[in-house]
Amino acid sequence: MKAIRIQMNAIFIRMKLAPLVFLILLFACKSSQQWEGQGPIQVVATENKEVSFQEKQVFRTPSGVHFSNDFEGARLNGVEQVNDTLFRLEILPENTPINPSPWYAFKLWSEGPKNLWLEFTYGETGFHRYYPKVSQDGIEFYLVDSLDFISEGERPKTAMLKVKSGTDTLWVAAQDLVGTHDVEAWKDELEKLSFVSTQVIGKSTQGRNLEVLKIGRAEDKEMLMVISQQHPPEVTGYLAMKAFVETIIEDSPEAEKFRSKYNLYLMPQMNPDGVANGHWRHNVGGVDTNRDWVNLNQPEVQALTRFMESKVEETGGQFIFAADFHSTWEDIFYTINEDLKGNRPGLIPKLIKRSSKKIPDYVPNIRPTETNQRSVTSNSYFFFVHGAESMTFEVGDNTPRDLIRQKGESTARTLMKILK
Repeated sequence: MKAIRIQMNAIFIRMKLAPLVFLILLFACKSSQQWEGQGPIQVVATENKEVSFQEKQVFRTPSGVHFSNDFEGARLNGVEQVNDTLFRLEILPENTPINPSPWYAFKLWSEGPKNLWLEFTYGETGFHRYYPKVSQDGIEFYLVDSLDFISEGERPKTAMLKVKSGTDTLWVAAQDLVGTHDVEAWKDELEKLSFVSTQVIGKSTQGRNLEVLKIGRAEDKEMLMVISQQHPPEVTGYLAMKAFVETIIEDSPEAEKFRSKYNLYLMPQMNPDGVANGHWRHNVGGVDTNRDWVNLNQPEVQALTRFMESKVEETGGQFIFAADFHSTWEDIFYTINEDLKGNRPGLIPKLIKRSSKKIPDYVPNIRPTETNQRSVTSNSYFFFVHGAESMTFEVGDNTPRDLIRQKGESTARTLMKILK
């Protein structure tokens, strides 16, 4: 797989493929030889660790080019003007050690039109991972032209991006910006539906509401749980979750019948502080929340586990399904050891395989855990504490957006059919 990545990067540079064509070819190439995924989950301490917060500011340079990280979700730690057209950008994580999710987001403008080169640097702690996207309004983002981007090797310590600046602001980001306000706006739309309600289950360290949405009219005898954005940059996973949920709430006989029998509980943004602060991976406690589902030290995980356990105690019901949506290098499903039986044995393998058949030429990459022991992730908590048939639904950084939508929709439709 490493050889495939390097080969495709070389093709990208030599042929100067259009970004969309390149990503489609890269996705197809990866699909032909499935990625093995991450190794065994490492147990780490989850008590609070010191975090370095960015100084929100406008970086003003001698040539009249200005950069800013003064907005929600921004990540830019320093700017150095090398010459009239080259600017070196410093992108650093919130703390270390940290998984390689080197998020960046900033905006720039200049006093007149200029052709510039931006050099991304990551100190000793990271490398360039995300193909850059740009926007004129901070809302609609598009991939930069491959002629304007240079990145060689699998994990380059630097990358170069050519941009045209002017008096109008240009936004540059690793992925589309999905901030706390975007999620709030989406939740507000959902709450207009008569069968959707919201419950505040706690507060984040910085005082943001931790909320769960209830979708359905059932009696809580059999419940479903869905979460997303434990890790701030994982936008593609969030988009798959949205497609999944928007299929469940459709005005159709199938969806209405499903909602009369099951309640879906949704926490669409598990780590709002990390998102707002432009973190690579952690919350403001300096912790990967997806390693805290045994220790329960962080407020986000504490709030959701209390909610789920109280819901079971109050209703006498059970959670039968749970999904945690993430992003990673390539599409993959992490599932529980198939020898273990929860509240609906066989549900997850059946769901993944059946839903994937609805997508032309798509072969799912399913990686069950080999152990039969509980681990520190949400997926493991859902299964070992609640018996919920659970999966970590990982979407590739560069998975085409139409395929992301297809995967979310197909998973929801198949789940409703299986559980009818």
